[in-house]
Amino acid sequence: MSRYAAIDIGSNSIRMLAADVHSSQLMHVLAADRQVVRLGKTVFREGRLAASEIELACQVLTRMTEQYRKLDVMGVRAVGTAALRDASNRDEFLARAAAIIGHPVEVISGLEEARLIHLGVQSVWPHPKQRVLMMDVGGGSAELILSEGGRLVEAFSKPLGALRLTEVFLKSDPPNPRELARMQKYIQERIAGPVARFGTSRVDRMIATSATAAAAVCAVNHVRRSRRDRADRLQATGPQLRQLFRDVSSRDSGGRAKITGIGPKRAEIIVAGVAVLNEVVQELRLSRLYYSVAGVREGIIADLSHRQVGMEQARLTADERRAVRAMGRHYGVSALHVRKVADLAGMLFQGLRPLHRLPLAKGRLLEAAAYLYNIGHFVNESRHHRHSQYLVANSDLPGFEDRERMVIATLCRYHRKSMPQVSHETFQALDPEDRNSVVLMTPLLRLAVALDQSQEQRVERVEAAVQENTVELRLFSEHDVDIEQWQAEQVAAVFREAYGLPLAVRVKR
Repeated sequence: MSRYAAIDIGSNSIRMLAADVHSSQLMHVLAADRQVVRLGKTVFREGRLAASEIELACQVLTRMTEQYRKLDVMGVRAVGTAALRDASNRDEFLARAAAIIGHPVEVISGLEEARLIHLGVQSVWPHPKQRVLMMDVGGGSAELILSEGGRLVEAFSKPLGALRLTEVFLKSDPPNPRELARMQKYIQERIAGPVARFGTSRVDRMIATSATAAAAVCAVNHVRRSRRDRADRLQATGPQLRQLFRDVSSRDSGGRAKITGIGPKRAEIIVAGVAVLNEVVQELRLSRLYYSVAGVREGIIADLSHRQVGMEQARLTADERRAVRAMGRHYGVSALHVRKVADLAGMLFQGLRPLHRLPLAKGRLLEAAAYLYNIGHFVNESRHHRHSQYLVANSDLPGFEDRERMVIATLCRYHRKSMPQVSHETFQALDPEDRNSVVLMTPLLRLAVALDQSQEQRVERVEAAVQENTVELRLFSEHDVDIEQWQAEQVAAVFREAYGLPLAVRVKR
């Protein structure tokens, strides 16, 4: 399991998301926040960020940063979109934002924004076989994305954000017919290229993201804003969108705010946003669109997880891995077996991080022990765990400090038989931090060894689910792994001794 945070600094609002991602790529939200800031309001009129908008944005970022810092995330990515792409004085804001977040803010292109939207939707609502048109109507830009078989085929980013269009075209409230006509013509001109490209292809489903799409789908389905999460995967038909556009464009902002699903802030820019959705659906002759809660934030989390950002601290470097593998070869261990044990140990260390809370760097030592735990067989089958400890403790391991080598040796000692005891001199020789690490990682090493007891690499991967009163290990395999499951269940007692929780082992096929 990996834990990441994402910040999307948009033209209309700033959004934050922190989530755990399991090895199956299932995302579990830990914290989410959103606030309307309207960074693009003066940018789209004057080309500059207003001082008041910068100040408000910094206050919001401070609050959001405090939320995810409490969660001990492994990686953070903050991105800025259309307003920051266009603002002539963005450097001032970017410097302040980076100081608050502790990470640089990337001003991403429209196509990178589209890529992240696509990743976000596919991670939350996969479409592995269909041809899907995705559309995100943000504050400053709109992204149109064609996805086929779960792969991004083509994407466009156009200056059709709801806030931008409102600032440029809609001066009256309610807007007059001339303003609406000019805006609609502008939208049609900007989407002509994508329509020509996508119009010849069969589209199985259109998915719209962003708050504009949420408000539109909530409005036609009579879902209150306070229950917007229930709008996920609901639909709005073409006729419903046409009627909604007629309705919102004929009312002033106060009247629009009274429509179910549209609040006061969204009411100020909803006319332009619905206009874009409506024009795309009509021009492509689509019967309906579906709303997805996913977007840039979810895409950032999925991308960080896919690239295993932060986990490099928990894995051996190339040089360190060469050193332990060379030592294993010298003592005749099965390379395929110990490589599988090391992989499984890494999955367990990652999946159980919320429970053991060890520094990521400790994962390196667990991986090294997985490569070396049974080198003692070279000396003697009897008491080979003690021989493994002796060999590691008294060998040169390039890349490891003496203290780290002793932790690796001690883990090898306890991969079988008794757990660490206060009466064991070598265990007591470690400092308190390292003793704690050994106690918590010993069950993980034993589990990893048990899950390849046959030495046939039958378990493809393992996931750990930390629940309120138990821990569940899920073994994924297309093979018969009854022996591996039974062996892992034998570790339940020492797991409970270390963690105070029962362990259940399940097989998933």
